[in-house]
Amino acid sequence: MKTTNLFQPKFIVTIFLAFFILGGQPIEFGLEKTFFHGYLIKKPIIKIGLGLNLSDIKISSSSGMKIYEVNSWYKLIADEATQVRIKGHKEKLSEKFLIQIAQTKDKKEAEAIAQELKTKIRNKIYITENEEDNVTIGYQVKIGDFLTRGEALSFIKKLEELGFKESWILREDITFDETRPLWILVNDELKRLKKETVLYFIPSNGQSFLSFNGRNYRGIFVLKPSSKGLVLINILNLEDYLKGVVPSELSPYEFNELEALKAQAVAARTYAIKKLGMYNELGFDLSDTPNSQFYKGMGAEHPLSTKAVEMTRGQVALYKGKLIDALYTSTCGGMTEDVENVFGGQPLPYLRSTECVYEKQNVWLIKGKNLLPPILVEGKNISPIVASLLCLQIIPFQEDSSFFQEEASYEEAVQWLQKIINLLGKKIEQPWPQASVLNYGSLASLIVKSLGWEKRVQTLLLKSEKDFILQDYEQWPEGLRDYLAYLIQSGIFPATLKMKNPENSLTRSELAFYLGKVVQSYRDLTHSGIFRKLEGKTVELEEEKEIKNLGLSPDLVLLKNNSGHYVFTTQLRLLKGDRVRWIEGEGQIKLLEAVYSFHSNILDRDSIFHNWQIKKSREELERRINQFYPVGQLQDLIPQKRGHSNRVVELLVKGSDSQVLIKGFKIRRVLGLKDTLFVIDREYDKHGQISSFIFYGKGWGHGVGLCQVGAFGMAREGADYKEILKKYYHGIKIAKIY
Repeated sequence: MKTTNLFQPKFIVTIFLAFFILGGQPIEFGLEKTFFHGYLIKKPIIKIGLGLNLSDIKISSSSGMKIYEVNSWYKLIADEATQVRIKGHKEKLSEKFLIQIAQTKDKKEAEAIAQELKTKIRNKIYITENEEDNVTIGYQVKIGDFLTRGEALSFIKKLEELGFKESWILREDITFDETRPLWILVNDELKRLKKETVLYFIPSNGQSFLSFNGRNYRGIFVLKPSSKGLVLINILNLEDYLKGVVPSELSPYEFNELEALKAQAVAARTYAIKKLGMYNELGFDLSDTPNSQFYKGMGAEHPLSTKAVEMTRGQVALYKGKLIDALYTSTCGGMTEDVENVFGGQPLPYLRSTECVYEKQNVWLIKGKNLLPPILVEGKNISPIVASLLCLQIIPFQEDSSFFQEEASYEEAVQWLQKIINLLGKKIEQPWPQASVLNYGSLASLIVKSLGWEKRVQTLLLKSEKDFILQDYEQWPEGLRDYLAYLIQSGIFPATLKMKNPENSLTRSELAFYLGKVVQSYRDLTHSGIFRKLEGKTVELEEEKEIKNLGLSPDLVLLKNNSGHYVFTTQLRLLKGDRVRWIEGEGQIKLLEAVYSFHSNILDRDSIFHNWQIKKSREELERRINQFYPVGQLQDLIPQKRGHSNRVVELLVKGSDSQVLIKGFKIRRVLGLKDTLFVIDREYDKHGQISSFIFYGKGWGHGVGLCQVGAFGMAREGADYKEILKKYYHGIKIAKIY
């Protein structure tokens, strides 16, 4: 792919510079090395834009840098600078608006539409290569220029009368040149530079790196003028660039499977090479933002993602011998979509809708023997607390749930509390308080005195605080009021109506709840982590990146936690990667709790965007939509067509002035949603008019190509990177091109 030089050379040395550093020749996929005054850059080389329209630039080096000024001459202006500041003219940014009339896959078709338009209107007509979310999908036919959005909105109505029903508004930045000079401060010396000057920043040695805006970068920097003001460009080896891209796009901290990161590396490499020269007019290939690929320099690098880049060096995805548009999306919500349904244009055989499941996925069945219905106290499900006390053998195992609804005795409270004290490694410093019955008063005294909490009560409870807490507890005698106030303050007792009378008796479920709170006040006995597999009677778990192998207790207690709703069960079906909590003892799991945020087999179920809900007022959506289409007062949103993944691919917007059919990726942009996989609910005001729209959706991104979280799920199940890539990109081959 041909690239453009950053400046017009006038001397031989400048030609030499451009040839070797800017890669003016088509990219060469070999082992050639490029030197610039001793600094090595291996090919292939890529140029990344780090900032546009800059006016105050601070660049530093870890161990010195050379600075070259290139204009109509070429000279060294600093040899061992560690920090430099450039103050330049910032272009005055404004905006213009255009109207997109059509988009076509074929250029001749676009030219035919433009020719027809010329017979009907006098406005300027553009034909441009169409990039939608950095996907080349054909050609756009546009009309412009309009200085205000209002002018463009008015013109859309005229176009509708001419039969162009799918027009929509595009905004573009324009710049006006200002004549302020360019200055550079280096080694405490201020120098004025010509406006057209190009500056090169070269690390003094191969181990040094440059810094800009708090980020460190490999390679060299070039600062140059462009049509959008001063632009800073990072020129570096493509593989070094990927070391900063892969962890920025797929976090190795959260998604720490090597094969998923290798798949991401191949996709990112393919995308980068396919898009070389995307911003030729500005002097670079790609930007450092998600508009191209997210690139955060050396600071993002991680040993695992770097290993993924190095192990796949030079590998790309090809379809019939050509680089694919290696699109990827964060979370597909269960199924990716056909590319043409999102971005328009012709179908691409390798970007077809794909269900985000893995056919080789293992399902493990774990069985326990204790089953109880949910146990409630004051309407709160306390099953997790009861389960923990059961598996710690503080409470005797029970098969009859009525046991917990019966009144507890004082002797039981003493027995259970004695076991808790032994579990916590404490000892009784004074005789147990004696009582004939168990009620709130006797339990408060038992807890405070047996655990030696009198000093806590005396020291940590202020009189004013006690008076505030006990405003509704007049029946409690003075000798117990301090105990009650402290137990409420510390969260052991809830402030319930039943507790107003200290003589009220307690059920076993209430006793278990309060004693469980006592245990929690000392330490959390549960562990949290990830289920990996079951082999025989041994479970493999991951806790804070440490692998643990534990046996299953014969008296194993099992719990299902469905988004905070707890149920005892006799069996759990678990997938690798499911979140679990457990209590262990003597090398065995006593309690195992499956934490189901989304009870699903979908590979991207771990993503926080697997399910989402967004509420927007009618007025808010009305303002957004009228920035693109002149519909007037918003009346309703009606999905007209869905794709293979159930994404909305055609949405009818009904307004008081007009209605418009929005297609594909524009739906997400116009509505401001995370994805287009959604259903719509509505709220109405007292007049029967829609007041709000509630979107219940899944996924994050455009939903086409590789699902990044799905790739992690496949890798976790044992798939390699080639299998992952071939699942999401149909019919491709992985080839090494350098």
